[in-house]
Amino acid sequence: MPIAIKICGFTEQTGLNAALRVGIDRIGLMFAPNSPRLVNLDLANQLAETARGKAAIVAVLSNPGDKLVARIARDLRPDFLQLHGKETPERVRSLWKQHHIPIIKAFAISEARDITDAQRYARTAAEFLFDAKPAKGETRTGGLGRTFDWSLLKAVNPSRPWMLAGGLNPENVGTALDTCTPAMVDVSSGVESTLGVKDPALVAQFCTAVRAKR
Repeated sequence: MPIAIKICGFTEQTGLNAALRVGIDRIGLMFAPNSPRLVNLDLANQLAETARGKAAIVAVLSNPGDKLVARIARDLRPDFLQLHGKETPERVRSLWKQHHIPIIKAFAISEARDITDAQRYARTAAEFLFDAKPAKGETRTGGLGRTFDWSLLKAVNPSRPWMLAGGLNPENVGTALDTCTPAMVDVSSGVESTLGVKDPALVAQFCTAVRAKR
């Protein structure tokens, strides 16, 4: 199966257009309040309408309240909700029952038992995302440009399709894919010229490096 490509944290149209031209599979729009790539719903809607029908739209949240999720579900109409906080399996199940939008649950990884924890969500999340664990005291839960030990995922066979994130870029994604076998890869800072601004050349290089491993 081809490895799907998600680019997260779009904040402007030029980078999005470039990413769509090279055929990425998913775009991520940030609604986590502590993200430097946070977009308001008006801008998110503009970006989503550019991408709709060309790439799946992922709304990225962290410990969201019911009102925010309901508004995003109604106005943005995302294809996926991605949860990056401390949401419990019960919370994930509740959001799925309310909105019937497939949910990607993200997990911060620094050791093998962090991966094992994902199995608690096997009946509630549609997909898993494995990202690097933030440093102590860090308030952001993703988009940090930090990698983790990909070999931890070598012998793992999660019960859901899973995505690799955390510090990926055009130079290291090939090594990552040689080390483990995700169904998808997710990149943000690794294809940026400045914070939140995607670099068309880096986006193209990243996609070429991933597709070379198909």
